[in-house]
Formats: sequence, structure tokens, C-alpha cells
Amino acid sequence: EAPRALPVAAVTPQQRIGPQQLKSWLDADRSAQGTVVIDLALSARYVAGHIPGAWFALRSEIAAVAHRFPAATRFVLTCGSALLAQFAVADLQALVSQPVFLLEGGNAAWAQAGLPLESGEQHLLSPRIDRYRRPYEGTDNAATAMQAYLDWEFGLVEQLGRDGTHGFFVI
Repeated sequence: EAPRALPVAAVTPQQRIGPQQLKSWLDADRSAQGTVVIDLALSARYVAGHIPGAWFALRSEIAAVAHRFPAATRFVLTCGSALLAQFAVADLQALVSQPVFLLEGGNAAWAQAGLPLESGEQHLLSPRIDRYRRPYEGTDNAATAMQAYLDWEFGLVEQLGRDGTHGFFVI
């Protein structure tokens, strides 16, 4: 039996632009309030590589962070493939008076066009809470935080032994 396609929510019609159009807008707007790119990708992907000057926001927080958007004549939404961003166009358009565009193909199309990406945590409108990070993950964690986690984990068996109400036993 052939696999069934999963239903996909309908999106409202939106104005779409390609990477070259976005690049020309960004080049023309360097000295003025112009195009602002909002990247809705996972925060880890945003940090690894995004369109230069793009701002990171979680889609679920667009309404909460909209007042922090820089002044703009237009907004362009993007993410890795534009799949998520297309669902946010109507949300953002309801919050701002400027036109809102979708970057067709998202950051992948931008990169495939040979356009530059930048990396780093600049322009974070939302905190990086979209992915749980274990205490020992990453190289930027302080040694004290990693040691605190290891102390807790190694002490867990002893803590359970003192508790007495849990019903677990060590084999």
C-alpha cells in the first residue's frame, strides 16, 4: 500500500520574492531604513548561518517581539526552506502596516544562489529556547556547570537511597 500524504495547512496568498530581488533590496537599503529580514529558522540553524543582517525570532513570539523590530519599509520572512515562514506571513502582516514578503525557497535558495551567509548570535529578538540543551552540551559551558551536572548525576543513586518513597532499587 502506498503511503498516504499528510495533510498540510492552507496558507494565505502571499507576495513572494527570490534571492536576487532580496539582495537588490538589501544593497539599495544599506544607508536607509528599508528591508528587514526576519529569520524563523531553528535558533541553532540561525546561529550557524543566516542572511547578513537578518533578525532571529521564534514564530510563536512574533506578536511579542514585533515592537522590537527595527524601522523598515518592508519585511521579508525566511527560514531554512520557507516552509515555516510561509505560515507566519499573515501573522506578521496583521501586526505591521508595511508590506510583508516571503523569500521563496528560504535560506537554502539564498545559499544556492551563491549569496553570502553570516553566522553568530547577533540580532536575536527571541531567546534561544526552541531547543533543550543539556548542561554538558557545547564548548561554551562553564566547567562549573558541567561539574555540577556530573555531581548531581553521580549522586543520584545515593539520593534515591536516602529518599525511601520512590520504590526503585539498585540491581
